[in-house]
Amino acid sequence: MDFSLTPDLIDLRERTRRFVADEVVPFEGDSRQTAHGPSEALRDELVARARAAGLLTPHASRHYGGLGLTHVEKAIVFEEAGYSPLGPTALNIHAPDEGNVHLLEAVASEAQKERWLRPMVEGRLRSCFAMTEPPPGAGADPGMLATTARRDGDDYVIDGLKWLITGAEGAGVAIVMARMEDGSATMFLTDMDRPGIEVVRTMDALDTCFTGGHGVVRFSGVRIPASDVLGEIGKGFRYAQVRLAPARLTDCMRWLGQARRAHDVALDHARRRHAFGRPLGDHEGVSFMLADNEMDLTTARLHIWHTAWLLDQGERCNFESSRAKVVCSEAEWRVVDRSVQILGGQGVTHETVVARIFADMRAFRIYDGPSEVHRWSMGRKLVSGRTEVATSRREAV
Repeated sequence: MDFSLTPDLIDLRERTRRFVADEVVPFEGDSRQTAHGPSEALRDELVARARAAGLLTPHASRHYGGLGLTHVEKAIVFEEAGYSPLGPTALNIHAPDEGNVHLLEAVASEAQKERWLRPMVEGRLRSCFAMTEPPPGAGADPGMLATTARRDGDDYVIDGLKWLITGAEGAGVAIVMARMEDGSATMFLTDMDRPGIEVVRTMDALDTCFTGGHGVVRFSGVRIPASDVLGEIGKGFRYAQVRLAPARLTDCMRWLGQARRAHDVALDHARRRHAFGRPLGDHEGVSFMLADNEMDLTTARLHIWHTAWLLDQGERCNFESSRAKVVCSEAEWRVVDRSVQILGGQGVTHETVVARIFADMRAFRIYDGPSEVHRWSMGRKLVSGRTEVATSRREAV
């Protein structure tokens, strides 16, 4: 595995770093940042700046206006974007749109791509992914899917209740997962203003980084034309893996940037703040935490790059992506938690960005599958010998 960066990628990394520092960080105190994420107006302004800088939706293919980044290249750019809580919003690489763009490029018909994917890549349309349901429906176990779809003439009729649907408020299009009459699952594309779709409420949550927050959405007799089926009937669970395996990894990339930001703030504080006659950083209790931060950041970055490299080789990486999700989410969380501790009283105020990162980061250990579910899944595969560890990984080792 060769992780040396090409001159073009180094230039892209530096351009992204400068853009975030100069064009995004100044908006972190903007009043249009709400309890349910950046407002549409703030998002639009940030997106316009990224568009002007040539950095908008870089993971999308060049055909649709992106930069066509590989997974390893995304690891470099997404980390830099994540250095600000608003960076992923500006570059149009935040969940759920980032994963939805990837899924539509892989599965959607040409007509669907022109209707929905192109405006998503251009930053003119937001999307949501409607799979999670309140009990007794689907959560970490998608097999409990309760939303139904039945054929009626040339349409499918969707009924069900979804919740924790990120970006639902204000989204223009949804990917809806529903159970068919034979028990299989299918994905459907629908405009959010279609009759029968209601955003019941936006849930209050720890994190404040997603435009549109997390919504409860009801589908009541929603008629969706057969032409708006995403991919093939009955392959919804397979397509979910097409989306979720890379999406887990891009989450790790973005949050790595925020963990690095928290560490940098804590390191600067440890150099400047004095206690008991010397800088905080000269005390072992603090210097050890800073050293642990550096080790956790490096561990997370290596897991991201390694799994991204496997994906670029065309390997199936469900096992590796689960491992990366657990390792990275917990390592990055430890970095932010230690940074709060190093900052002391300042760490629990909004005098720095660290408290905000702390609140946003906690949810990462749950999103795209809690750590416990990934551990359970990995353990079962290890015991059964079905780890799907990539051949190329073994050869590389």
